[in-house]
Amino acid sequence: MSAAAEKLFLRIKNNPKDVRFRDLCQLAKKFGFVFKGGKGSHRVYGHTGIKEILNFQDVQGKVKPYQVKQFLCIVQRYDLKLEE
Repeated sequence: MSAAAEKLFLRIKNNPKDVRFRDLCQLAKKFGFVFKGGKGSHRVYGHTGIKEILNFQDVQGKVKPYQVKQFLCIVQRYDLKLEE
């Protein structure tokens, strides 16, 4: 597991209100989510074996706090781990 990815995850977990769109997209991939598509400022990610999808919206380079909380909730609910 990458130390940088773990550090980023802890930072996001501690402050879900100030998260860069790019950082959350990268972190989702590190947790095994796969880019499924999107239109405009939206990016949709899915994960094998998980019925929920993640929808992130780029708003001036940031992601909305509720979307960060949804990501954190799914990571916790399914006990997802950072991939190598």
